[in-house]
Amino acid sequence: MFSVHANGLRRHFVWALSLGCLAFSVANAQPAFPNKPIKIVVPNAAGGAADITARTVAQKLSEALGQSVVIDNKPSAGGIVAGEMVARSEPDGHTLLLISSGTAVSAALFKSLPFDTVKDFTPVSKLASFDLVIAVAEGGRFKTLAELLSYARANPGKLNIGTPQIGTTQNLAAELFLSSAGLSAQIVPFNGTPPVITALRGGEIDAMVEILGPLMPQIQSKALRPVALLGDKRSSVLPDVPAVKEVGGNLAQFNVSSWNGLSVPAKTPREVVQRLSRELQTILALPEVKKRLLELSLYAQGSSPEQAAEILNQDIRRWTEVLAKSKIEKQ
Repeated sequence: MFSVHANGLRRHFVWALSLGCLAFSVANAQPAFPNKPIKIVVPNAAGGAADITARTVAQKLSEALGQSVVIDNKPSAGGIVAGEMVARSEPDGHTLLLISSGTAVSAALFKSLPFDTVKDFTPVSKLASFDLVIAVAEGGRFKTLAELLSYARANPGKLNIGTPQIGTTQNLAAELFLSSAGLSAQIVPFNGTPPVITALRGGEIDAMVEILGPLMPQIQSKALRPVALLGDKRSSVLPDVPAVKEVGGNLAQFNVSSWNGLSVPAKTPREVVQRLSRELQTILALPEVKKRLLELSLYAQGSSPEQAAEILNQDIRRWTEVLAKSKIEKQ
């Protein structure tokens, strides 16, 4: 009996030891993260808000992870080049994509993309949010949002609002503003922000919708006057400028703002995603990071992966509805 029992114990010990060795082998087959430089692919040109956000975060992320973090700018229509590059990269957490409200717009606007915006990426964290603003020319016919709305209602089809290209966040935000307010007005798309500013200052258009940051030099020099912010509250940068919702009525629930964040390819190990998210949330809570981004009218805001995914999905649904109501054809 003792011999049989001893043999059984011996087999059990050998089996347990084998399992332990196998687990050790599997664990060691997965290299620790990170084990090489990290790349953040930005679908925008260098120098803009998206690029500066990424570079501000990259510096701190490099210090936290002990690896260099490089920025790779890949500007293209709809962010397609950057998105495809990251979607096809190794899902190991070493290649990240800067996503934004523009990513959601592209998912709604394009008939087909070389990737699935929802299925091919895993959002890691939100990075920042930023305001959209309705601005007019200083010294022009409007000084307040109320005056602009009054004119538009009294003169259907005569108000002209300039935005960057059709399908940009700014362009669709203007469409949503008009439909929410029940206004009949013309939205005039331009090839970028500088031509919109030139047209507004030259009296070719009555107002413009744009991200606040790029307009701050024009606002500070008194060339442009901000009459309303499109988000749910006033900005600490421009505390005297009301939010659109403050006029009440059909606009009482109006709330449109832009955001950006980071994502990784789908199938990236969950523990890697969680590690990146924790580090980013810590970084975005740092006073010096908040200060640096606020200088660009960006509000540092980290999030969990789940929260970042929900923000992206909500925006895709919203802009899909706006495109349908505005009868903007998919590209």
